[in-house]
Amino acid sequence: MSTALIFLALKAGLLLITLNALGALFVLFVKRVSQRSLDISLGFASGVMITASFTSLILPGINRGGLIPVLIGITLGSTIMTLADRIVPHMHRIIGLEGVGTEHIRVLWLLVMAMTLHNIPEGLAVGVGFGSGEISKALALAIAIGLQNIPEGLSISFSAFSMKGVSKGQAFMISVLSGVVELPLSLLGVITVSLVEPVIPYAMGFAAGAMLFVVSDEMIPETHRAGHERLASYGLIIGLMVMLTLDILLGT
Repeated sequence: MSTALIFLALKAGLLLITLNALGALFVLFVKRVSQRSLDISLGFASGVMITASFTSLILPGINRGGLIPVLIGITLGSTIMTLADRIVPHMHRIIGLEGVGTEHIRVLWLLVMAMTLHNIPEGLAVGVGFGSGEISKALALAIAIGLQNIPEGLSISFSAFSMKGVSKGQAFMISVLSGVVELPLSLLGVITVSLVEPVIPYAMGFAAGAMLFVVSDEMIPETHRAGHERLASYGLIIGLMVMLTLDILLGT
């Protein structure tokens, strides 16, 4: 196991948490953010995640272990996220309640769990990226996911603040809390693939499948529910271009 890779994944996980908190800070100083702005920012995040899934996970995984292991990983990743989405109690501001036993949990914590589910694939993807040894691709992935964590943190904090009885300080902490899971998942990803090298293409496919599921099942539908689908689509395209630019600049 490479201590250097684990250290890089740790720093990347801390970067993800920091940038998520940076986005959440807006709730302390800005009175409100329009739904249109939130939809555009989530569209941007979606574009980053879609592109990163291919440039930093799927294609490198195929180059390393062939098509079949990556396809198996994608299938497993999307399946696990489907099961988690059906079982884990959570709530989306527009979609509503999902999962088992939601009636017994405060709405605020349901929102936290929804955002935590979104962040799990991101932290795992960064850890797997570094564990694979593809440092330049992992750096591009970490930077890109960190950048899209800013609008995600913004969206989560204002979603929480819109709920009755939630203060700005509480909304900020809720957003930060939902992103903390990215650090241990990043470490889990890098340690797992470092210990078991043959699992790397499967793990890269798994992380990509989980991220693509979250984008398609949750993020894009939410950006299209308030009549801002065209602007959200432009945001997605900008996110895609940003991720591609990072790939080129970092020599991937």
